[in-house]
Amino acid sequence: MNTLFYGDNLPVLRRYVGDESVDLVYLDPPFNSDQDYNVLFAEQDGSRSAAQIKAFGDTWQWWALGLVNARPSEQKKGADKGIDGRIFFHDVWAAGGGPTKQIILSVKAGHTGVAHVRDLRDVLDREKAPLGVLITMEEPTRPMRQEAASAGFYQSPWSQENHPRLQILTIEELLGGKKMDAPSQRGPQFKAAPAAKRKPRHRQKELGE
Repeated sequence: MNTLFYGDNLPVLRRYVGDESVDLVYLDPPFNSDQDYNVLFAEQDGSRSAAQIKAFGDTWQWWALGLVNARPSEQKKGADKGIDGRIFFHDVWAAGGGPTKQIILSVKAGHTGVAHVRDLRDVLDREKAPLGVLITMEEPTRPMRQEAASAGFYQSPWSQENHPRLQILTIEELLGGKKMDAPSQRGPQFKAAPAAKRKPRHRQKELGE
């Protein structure tokens, strides 16, 4: 449960999964192969269906974004280029929580490198976003971690805590329960309502008093 195996499926099934545990394998997409496996039909001219290819990519990204409760980006052209998802938050002591801020997320299922970290950093600067998270299938390399660390920190005005401005999280870490380092949502805008004053209870007089 909540275990991610990296490798070919047949050796993993034979070694770690009992025969009585699997009745049917309906779909087994091989990630990181640079090919499209869910093209179920072709266009009238015989070309691959762009709709089916798009469906596969979105399904993977939406699932990964769901692990951090992020909102998928509606489009990837124009202003949203390089953005797979967003998380909005407030962390300023002000009426309504102050200006809305965002955490920008990028999801990569295949091979990743330091260029992906730099691209996300450019997006943060373009969007003036305080935080960004790169979600990857593969373990990040040392240059990737160094590039992420060079982005510095974001200090929350509410808590005065520092949070790494650019973070890298793997799917394995997320499935294991690791969370992104982000400002708490329990800011001043979520003040508890004042307790209602209880009216004094009057004792009813018994008959004969």
